[in-house]
Amino acid sequence: MTKLHYSLAGKRVWVAGHNGLVGAALVRQLETIDCETITASRSILDLTRQSDVEDWMADTKPDAIFIAAARVGGILANDTYPVNFLMDNISIETNVFSAAHAVGVNRLVFLGSSCIYPRLAAQPMNENALLTGPLEPTNQWYALAKIAGVMMTKAYRQQHGRDYVSCMPTNLYGPGDSFDLKESHVLSALIVKAHQAKESGAENFEIWGTGTPKREFLYVDDLAQACVFLMENYSSYDAINIGYGEDIAIRDVAQTVADVVGFTGSITNDLGKPDGMPRKLMDSARINALGWKASTSLKDGIAKTYAWYLEQGT
Repeated sequence: MTKLHYSLAGKRVWVAGHNGLVGAALVRQLETIDCETITASRSILDLTRQSDVEDWMADTKPDAIFIAAARVGGILANDTYPVNFLMDNISIETNVFSAAHAVGVNRLVFLGSSCIYPRLAAQPMNENALLTGPLEPTNQWYALAKIAGVMMTKAYRQQHGRDYVSCMPTNLYGPGDSFDLKESHVLSALIVKAHQAKESGAENFEIWGTGTPKREFLYVDDLAQACVFLMENYSSYDAINIGYGEDIAIRDVAQTVADVVGFTGSITNDLGKPDGMPRKLMDSARINALGWKASTSLKDGIAKTYAWYLEQGT
């Protein structure tokens, strides 16, 4: 692991996927830096079309790239659209990496995911756990695509000497998340359920499974700070985790959400739905040793996210 200082000041920085949860947070973070942020909406650039990406990149010539673009979703979406999760994500990664190399971009941060680690990886999961066991079946298609992206950073570094790095965020939430129950992740889904239960006067709202699995949650603006920190300070063949540092049982997350929303009823379980991985906590010792640590508590982050959700008029 090498610590460097690569300043983004004065650079042209492309955020691929700027309309997504992570991409939008990266744009917000880059606004605090004296750099030029480059974006391209899907109507202008389809990242799954190789020739389009090559032409756009040749015209734009960014100095640095954050790859935050991805097809994302929860357990239901992964199970329903396995081809899309596998093929779309691999296409996006392949096209951006190859075009970046072709035009001479030498600094790139690829955002992976904590789901790349084996289902039964030792906890907390450190970076060396990658490819040491079977994946969690409920998100294996997305995980395989993200593993491919991680390996691309290694391959371009090894074969072409490109200073490309990959990072693995833990479970994310925050402003800009999807609140569609068919596609949402667990925390945004809990916010919707608690809010709807409160507004309708329901006696309870339901969570999937037993509620016993433990998850770690990171506020997305903290992640954006970490990604910029890594872009400017980290160079390594090895991937690096980005986590909050603590995990919590899903039923306790649901109760925290209920408290923030102001729902005073009960929380029930749909035992016909899957739990997913029994535990997923990241070992973030590497990035902590470099000098970065998350600063937004879970309750504060949920409150900020719920306030944003209400502002959308939902």
